[in-house]
Amino acid sequence: MTTTTINHFISGAESAGSGTGTKPVYDPATGAVTAQLRLANREDLDTTVANAKKAAESWGDISLAKRTAVLFKFRELVASHVDELAALITAEHGKVLSDAKGEIGRGLEVIEFACGIPQLLKGEYSDQVSTGIDVFSFREPVGVVAGITPFNFPVMVPLWMAPMAIATGNAFILKPSHRVPSAAMLLAKLWKDAGLPDGVFQVLHGDREVVSGLLTHPDVDAISFVGSTPVAKHILEVATAHGKRVQALGGAKNHAIIMPDADLDNAADHLAAAAFGSAGQRCMAISVAVAVGDAAELLVKKVEERALDVKVKNGTEPDADMGPVISSESREFIVKTITEAEKAGAAMVVDGRALVVPGHEEGFWVGPTVIDHVKTEMTAYTEEIFGPVLVVVRVEDLDAGIKLINSNPYGNGTAIFTSSGANARKFQRSVTVGMIGINVPLPVPVAYYSFGGWKASLFGDKHIYGPEGVSFYTRGKVITSRWPEASHASGASYNFPSN
Repeated sequence: MTTTTINHFISGAESAGSGTGTKPVYDPATGAVTAQLRLANREDLDTTVANAKKAAESWGDISLAKRTAVLFKFRELVASHVDELAALITAEHGKVLSDAKGEIGRGLEVIEFACGIPQLLKGEYSDQVSTGIDVFSFREPVGVVAGITPFNFPVMVPLWMAPMAIATGNAFILKPSHRVPSAAMLLAKLWKDAGLPDGVFQVLHGDREVVSGLLTHPDVDAISFVGSTPVAKHILEVATAHGKRVQALGGAKNHAIIMPDADLDNAADHLAAAAFGSAGQRCMAISVAVAVGDAAELLVKKVEERALDVKVKNGTEPDADMGPVISSESREFIVKTITEAEKAGAAMVVDGRALVVPGHEEGFWVGPTVIDHVKTEMTAYTEEIFGPVLVVVRVEDLDAGIKLINSNPYGNGTAIFTSSGANARKFQRSVTVGMIGINVPLPVPVAYYSFGGWKASLFGDKHIYGPEGVSFYTRGKVITSRWPEASHASGASYNFPSN
């Protein structure tokens, strides 16, 4: 197979940069190398940041009407390139095409929210707070923002960040995962076609050197990150030590409580989809089913049936439900974790370790896996597996389930399946988790709310997109104003001013 070279997008154009390092890009379904990705060096980083700083100065002064015109055009272009973007996602991530289109749809929601930025940036005005004095406020862009994004959502997560940052007047540098670089390059071209000035959106590929450079560069003002908890914690510590604003979303271990009064067919359908969709490579995937009391036996049987029915194929095939995992290293970790659970005494209900997809024997495959009677000390429970693995933990009642969730270090998303409003209300008020679903397995908020968890799932104090996204990418100013007539301009006092 002929491989291509993927460049950066700097100041409005593709650029090879001056860095000589490269990394291979794989098709996870076949294991084949499909491209070589250029890696930036320090010179490339400095050039990109300098371009962004210059662009931010002028873009932040452009009228809201002109900014929204660009955003509306960008939204139109993304919508017209859904098929092309989805094909790039599937080729490098492996998720099925319908799932790839779904993530683009959720990204479009954030663009649409950002198109309302004139309303979102309205300030406040207080007349005559003291004699002849008025006070008003408004928000300004922070300047240069870097977005460091994960492999699992090559379009959606960049669209959680960039439209909000750009709408509020900042310049944005995207550092995508080296595993899924191509969709970012197409997004850059679409921003250019939408009329965005050069330097306002740039793509810089790289490894730890580039990430470290973004965290410490004096002209980068804010960092947005989505990824694992250890890296999120590191980014917060390093970037804030260098004076930067940080929102860093970390990992997850999402639980779903299934009550005996739940519709178990509905619960099993949604558990299977939430656990095995995108091969479990979602920070909002349900990886722990908490079966309460009498619900356990029948629930496990129903989930088993659905797991065995999942069609695992190349994501380009129209009837595929699930594709491969992202890499051979990921596959090895998932298989190792499943094996450890089996050795520790858990019950293997459905075992996906030996899955082979005909014609794709070199791909990175793990089949849907269901493990029952998992204990909280097992690595299958304590680790974020990030694969198509659903573990079942059995508890006696709702209180025990809530205690289990609250004892977990993560607090990203959770769900309950029940027909009782009282159970649902108790659950939503008691769990220490940021996003909660009631008979909804993937409670990803719509764009006019904000996305983010609690505890070890969030570092920094602002969630992503929505109202908190506007707040994160802007800084407030409060102005106290007095315009005295010439005959009343005196009266200054050495005392602290009051009224």
